[in-house]
Amino acid sequence: MVLDKDGSTMRVLVLLAHPAQRKKSINLAMAHLARRIEGITFVDLYAEYPRFSIDVDREQQRLLNHDVIVFQFPLFWYSFPALLKQWQDLVLEYGFAYGPSGQKLSGKLVLACVTTGGSRHDYSPDGGNEHLFEHFLLPLRQTAILCGMEFLPPFLLHAANHIEAEISRSHVDAYPRLLTALWDGKLDLQTARTHASLSTGDLAHLIGG
Repeated sequence: MVLDKDGSTMRVLVLLAHPAQRKKSINLAMAHLARRIEGITFVDLYAEYPRFSIDVDREQQRLLNHDVIVFQFPLFWYSFPALLKQWQDLVLEYGFAYGPSGQKLSGKLVLACVTTGGSRHDYSPDGGNEHLFEHFLLPLRQTAILCGMEFLPPFLLHAANHIEAEISRSHVDAYPRLLTALWDGKLDLQTARTHASLSTGDLAHLIGG
């Protein structure tokens, strides 16, 4: 079991960044289940900050109060949504998240839970996007590293708008199991770290009883 410094289970914060909530999507279905999990702190950034006026003190305190930071978002134009970038720019301040007197987030875990419109093949050197999916997460990964946090392999679903309903439902249902496993320490992090990304199928082997 993965425990925090006090010997208790991991405190998990989910930050949802989804600007197109008028439309149905797998990402929003995932969020609907995540916000109902007891013990998980769920924050819809676009609902809290519709005008992008981020409360930096509140967001920094949220980070300090949790051990695992989950960024949930759809990949928009090869990057994460604009409000999440604004959140990074303002919240991860010098002297707080990085710098000689910063590193207040050191040792925390970061997990990106991402859906894409493109297929797995699209995210390959000979695919339409010409690069591996992992390349598009490099800014988020390097941000985590700069802040002394560990960037875990992302929980990823490709072609989210074009897959069969059964696959979609399986991914949505797996999301709360992943978050709960992070919270209660039943996710095999050592094995998870050997993956480039995590899928629904991977969780069957990574979550203990």
